[in-house]
Amino acid sequence: MNVLSLFAGIGGLELGLERAGMTVVGQVEIDPFCRHVLAAHWPEVPRHDDVRTAVAWWRSRPRPAVHVVAGGFPCQPVSDAGRKLAQQDPRWLWNPMADVVADLRPEWVVAENVPGLRTRGLATVLADLDRLGYAARAGYISACEMGAPHPRKRLFILAHPEGQGRCPWRAQRTGPAAPDGQSEGGHGRPGGRDRWATEPDVGRVAHGIPRGVDRRRALGNAVVPDVAEHIGRLITNGAVSATARRAA
Repeated sequence: MNVLSLFAGIGGLELGLERAGMTVVGQVEIDPFCRHVLAAHWPEVPRHDDVRTAVAWWRSRPRPAVHVVAGGFPCQPVSDAGRKLAQQDPRWLWNPMADVVADLRPEWVVAENVPGLRTRGLATVLADLDRLGYAARAGYISACEMGAPHPRKRLFILAHPEGQGRCPWRAQRTGPAAPDGQSEGGHGRPGGRDRWATEPDVGRVAHGIPRGVDRRRALGNAVVPDVAEHIGRLITNGAVSATARRAA
């Protein structure tokens, strides 16, 4: 399955999806430092610098099919630590991501954000996906559910076209109801803490460290690869099951 990654950052989402068997075929990232990191790890993958012009960029070049559009759109408009302006914040960039989905019509959409999206924009995201003909599920996953020594709770939205088959989250989620009829709760985890190295004791001040601030900011914005891998395996396993049902 081919992935077009939006708001790619330093590629945490891509790392996890690749571990689940997917192939990254395009990346969109505005930050020059992050693009430098992406170029070092995915030198063969084409990159673009602005999600707002991503559709025209992708259409203007020879391109493979895109099966998955994935991205963690900026969290500042909905974060509890911010001004909480949601759609009124100029950094609200779900709309350009929705434009990419509308134009490319992928088989799957993966969106990630902070928990504040639940009350400051999730209803809009789900309504847009519904308008585009996608069935969506939303729920939380924490890094510690994958065995990490820290929580890093994030809200993920997983969507596929209506009628394509059952969303793989439906059979696994048993938690309380989330907004707009979506469910939340535990996802299970593919491994335990022994998969993780001891968390380093990294100081929060970067004085005297070349590009230390850029590195810490990029890491702070990144998706934990093990979480992305779990999402990717839900998709690939679900896609395989759907294919088997159609073949039968």
